[in-house]
Amino acid sequence: MKSKLSQLLLFLCFVALFFVLSEANIYGQIYPFAFSMFFALAWANQKVYLLAPAFFIGQVILNHTFEDIISSLVTIFMLVVPYYIHILTNRPMKKFELFIFSALSQTAFVVFNLLGEFNLISVIGTIVFGEAFLYCAISIFEPIILRGFTSKLTVSEMICGAVIFLSISAGLTEINLPFSILKLVVGFSLLALGYSSNVGLTLLFSAVMGIGSVLPSNNPVYVAPFIIWALAIIIFRGQSKYLLPVGLIASECLILFYFKLYYTMSVLELLPVAIASIIFLVIPKGFYKQLSILLSSRNERLAVKNVVNRNRELLGRRLSCLSEVFCDINEVFKKLIKREMSEEEVKDMLYEEVKDCVCKGCLEQKHCHRTFGEDTKKIFKELISIAFERGKITLLDLPSYLSSRCGKANHLINEINTLTSQYKSYRTLVGNVDTSKMLISDQLSGMSGIMKNLASEVDSLVSFDTSRESKIIDELACNNIICTDAVVYEKEARSTLASLVVREEDQNKLKLQQVVSKICGGKMAIYDVYPTDRAGLINVNLKTAPMFDCVFGLACQPKSGKTLSGDSHAIERLDGDKFMFAICDGMGSGDSAGEKSQTAVGLVENFYKAGFDNDIILSSINKLLNLERDEIFSTIDIVIIDLKNGIADFVKMGASTSYIRGQEGCKIIECNALPVGILQDVKAFTKKVVLNEKDMIVLCSDGINDSFGSDSQMKDFLLTIKTANPQEFADEILKKALSNNNGYAVDDMTCLVVRIV
Repeated sequence: MKSKLSQLLLFLCFVALFFVLSEANIYGQIYPFAFSMFFALAWANQKVYLLAPAFFIGQVILNHTFEDIISSLVTIFMLVVPYYIHILTNRPMKKFELFIFSALSQTAFVVFNLLGEFNLISVIGTIVFGEAFLYCAISIFEPIILRGFTSKLTVSEMICGAVIFLSISAGLTEINLPFSILKLVVGFSLLALGYSSNVGLTLLFSAVMGIGSVLPSNNPVYVAPFIIWALAIIIFRGQSKYLLPVGLIASECLILFYFKLYYTMSVLELLPVAIASIIFLVIPKGFYKQLSILLSSRNERLAVKNVVNRNRELLGRRLSCLSEVFCDINEVFKKLIKREMSEEEVKDMLYEEVKDCVCKGCLEQKHCHRTFGEDTKKIFKELISIAFERGKITLLDLPSYLSSRCGKANHLINEINTLTSQYKSYRTLVGNVDTSKMLISDQLSGMSGIMKNLASEVDSLVSFDTSRESKIIDELACNNIICTDAVVYEKEARSTLASLVVREEDQNKLKLQQVVSKICGGKMAIYDVYPTDRAGLINVNLKTAPMFDCVFGLACQPKSGKTLSGDSHAIERLDGDKFMFAICDGMGSGDSAGEKSQTAVGLVENFYKAGFDNDIILSSINKLLNLERDEIFSTIDIVIIDLKNGIADFVKMGASTSYIRGQEGCKIIECNALPVGILQDVKAFTKKVVLNEKDMIVLCSDGINDSFGSDSQMKDFLLTIKTANPQEFADEILKKALSNNNGYAVDDMTCLVVRIV
């Protein structure tokens, strides 16, 4: 029932609209508005089964001659038939097809004009202005359907909207009643706008409606009165609702009796504004509140922003508590790690085991372990040491005086070999367990640090900048870029972020970044683009551009005779305007080395993306690879470049020399740390370097470096390269390295070149 009532009301609105537009004309000869609005509403997905009868009724209410009826039916036919043909064939109607059908819909009008008193101006004007009005109507309906009423319109869209109101004003001017319907509609509309909207929109509406009344008769009688009405209403804007009609009626009295702007001074001239005032006062305030929301293109969204900050505060507290939990668990795990026994403690323990197993019950026990106790203990511990070093002992390792008087020499040898072998296995097992515990401890410590940093970041209030948001939306609209929403806030000192919702076709426009940069007071760069839940709109995130940027090139060559390289590399953009470049070189070449280096570089990449510190990352990777015990090791060469301040952190474990080729020479970054996976505790080599514009950072695997005689030769060659393109730079290095070996790759070769710009 409710749905049927709403459809009935919509139908009546369509009838009224088409009736008004059927009367709208230009100089009494050109009638382009009704049929073009009919096609535009159909394009705007309005129900054709409501539009068609509404158009017919609106056209023939006052003009029900044979010619008018046939012309209306032909217009309906030229829309309805193609419309349903496209539906049945499941092929959407193109916009140019709509314009063609719209022009053809005036065939009957043209024919009747030819058969009667032919008026060329009327025929051509109706079709040409009708097509132009159709374009304007589509141009304003499309953004309203796509973005809603609350979005900021572009200048062209505002002009198209003004043309619609011009046509309505022209139609209302031609409706003849005892009083002016135009004055009634404009009076109420100005009261509603003055109460619910802003000053600019109120004045603009009054001017447009006044100019529209000039179209049919070329008589500007209503232009000045409508503007005076708007000014009178604006004076009382923001005060009592009852003062606005007072301003309207008072201004109309001045126009009528003092300025005498109308042709007649009849009291009936006051009737439209009086009726408009009564209607305005009768309608409850709730209606105007909804109208204010509908027309407002700005919402402070204070409640939403407060919720955001409140949620950030709560999230920060939870992350802080979670950080403490990880920290406490880390302490517990550290206590679970067993302290490894010293070499002397191990020998003493095994000596006691050997003595109990071999010498127990022996007749010479007292003689050996009391009379010659110290000598016997020394000999046993020396035999245990030999067993640890060689893996086992033999009869030849026993001193002659011990083998000559000991009746259990073979038993002694077997027991020492067995115990040392068992202890080695046990020590390896315990070492792996302890390494695993240390690895978990490192991860817990890293997670605690990450949680603490996140808590600190999230707990800070977001400072929203409403004034900049409004300026961005307005200026983008002036540049024909629709921004339906904008949020501008500061994340940290000297770092501004802006999140915009724009049309998909606007995201790549250069003006977008230029406008946001100008209003935010610094160069802004797009760092993220993702779709919204509304079709045709996309979210574009911008932030303060860093001082530097970087470009890079990569050149690789597997060892001659191999299809798979043992080198791996990683290039990853990290949070905070940082870039990570890494090369991992698996010892040897081929599949096994490649698999090892891929594992290492994958761990490096994921650890850095997660936000772990350098020490924890490399310590964890080293422990993980050390657990494999496969005697295949990897070197790691990493550089983290902070684009905000141009500082590079070099982190190396067993990696070959790196170079920084600048305008004033070439720096060498050497490494003295062991590769990962050799020992459990290996310290990485780290160095911090301040970079300059146009610096070239060169990371190489040992296949490249070893192809040059020394680091100084490599340095000299880098100074001879003239290209500023990092890819060409890397290619030149690889080409020279191969040339030094007569075109033969003696090892896997990887060269990564980064240029600071």
